Parts: sequence; C-alpha cells; structure tokens
Amino acid sequence: MTNTLHYLLAGLSIGSVYGMIALGFAVMWHAAKAVNFSYGTLFMLGGVLTVAFTWWGLPLLLAGLGAIAAAVVAAAVIERAFVRPFNREANAIGWMLTTIAAGVMIESATTATYGSLGHPLPSPLVQEPLRIAGAGIYPQELLLPATLIGITTALELVYRRTMLGRALRAVAFNRAAAGLVGIDADRITLIAFAIAGFIGALAGFLVAPVVQASSTMGMVVGLKGFLVAIVAGIDNTRGVVLVGVLFGMLEKFLEGYVSTAGRDAIAFTAMILALLFFPQGLFGRRVMQKV
Repeated sequence: MTNTLHYLLAGLSIGSVYGMIALGFAVMWHAAKAVNFSYGTLFMLGGVLTVAFTWWGLPLLLAGLGAIAAAVVAAAVIERAFVRPFNREANAIGWMLTTIAAGVMIESATTATYGSLGHPLPSPLVQEPLRIAGAGIYPQELLLPATLIGITTALELVYRRTMLGRALRAVAFNRAAAGLVGIDADRITLIAFAIAGFIGALAGFLVAPVVQASSTMGMVVGLKGFLVAIVAGIDNTRGVVLVGVLFGMLEKFLEGYVSTAGRDAIAFTAMILALLFFPQGLFGRRVMQKV
C-alpha cells in the first residue's frame, strides 16, 4: 500500500510536468496551427539558467524569474525568426525543421557554456520529505500539480473573460477572419508562443531542485509532452492536462512494478495504441471540411 501511494504521488508530480509541457504545445497550436519543436529547450532553460543565476549570487526566486523571462524572450524570438517566415501557407511544414534546428543550437550552446553534467538547485522544499501514510514526497514535488491546476485555471479565465483570450480564440478559430475584424494575428501568435515559453520555463524551474538541471533535460520531456498533446487531442486543453498526469502515473507504476528499462517502451506503446483507436486524440473532435 505504501509503495502504491508513493508511485501515485511521484506519478502525479512528473505527470504534472508532462501536463504543463503539453499545455504549452496546445497554446501554440491554437494560435498558429504550428508548434515549437524546440520547446523542450525552453523547459531546460528554466532550470539551467536558474542554476547559473544562483552561481552569480542571485537569490532563488529572483534567479527563477530571470530564467523564466529569458525563456519567454527566447520563445518570442523563435516564433518570429523560425516559425512565422515558414508558416505563411496553410500546409507549410518548414517550421518543423527550423524549430528543431533552433533547439539543437540552443542545447549545444548550453552544453558548451554550462557543461553536460547536471547541477543541483538548492531549495528549502527538498530538504525534508513529507510523510503521507508512510510514503515520502518532497514539498517541491507537490508544487508541480498545484502549479498545473493554477495555470490551467488561469488560462481558462484568460480565454473566456479577457479581450486577449477572445483574440486568441478568434485566431484559433479562423486566422483570416480574425484579421478582417482588426485582430493582429501575428501579434496574437507571438503572445501565444511567449505564454507557452513561460509555462515551459516555469515547469523547468520547479522541477530542477528535484532532478538536477542539465543541458539535456528537455529533449525527452519535450518529446513526451508533445506525444501527450497529440494523444489527448491538442485542441482540448483540459484533455492534455489530464492525459499528461495519467501518463506520468503510468510511467511510475511501470517503473515500480515492471522495470525502469521497460518503462518507456511500454508507455510509448500504450500511447501509439491509443492513437490507433482514437486518431483524433482521446478528447479530440473530428474536423468536418466542406468541399
């Protein structure tokens, strides 16, 4: 029973990271029908830059804010330089290659300056674990699901009750029509990518004290987050959050009851089977086109 609760709590923690990454992909897709395939590097920057800023003497929270701000700027630059010029036509896919290239460049530059090894990020919330019915979990890990709930709620409020949210929804529904009524679709897309950058970097900042921040920490997490978004149905924000959490729990139970080596193989197989049975995603809607 204690082991089961431990895997449940650990899965909730890492699943919240996947949920935040998948949510970032969903925000980008809504606005641009394109995503930043280097998104995992923004997650990485949230952790790595925080560590680097603390080396320079900044306190933890200020270092985290600086790292998140830098990642937001990087997300905006990627949208402007690597997505927008290659996403002018409805079926353009050039942004796939350019954003992958941007991710490789960012990761390589980080490895060259920061090093390839992980470095700890000291936090008062990882000094003593909490005991819940015998299972131990750090308070830092509990921040992740709490943050996921907060971000999801905040996005729902923005989408439904603000002018920016209405503009985001209009661009997502029909980019050309949104432009005809005076909405600057390019600016809204830039804002969407910046919001996604904020979410990804925040996740990296929060998880860094638990896993140690390294230049390669974002690659696999970004891939899993994208897979979660696709399997859930990338147009459904609540769905991608739920599937992200469930995917994290599945991983931890496989790790505990099967093996660490077989964890990813079985988890990815389950995801592929889900796509075979639900091509539009578990919570996706079939798109009808008139011809």
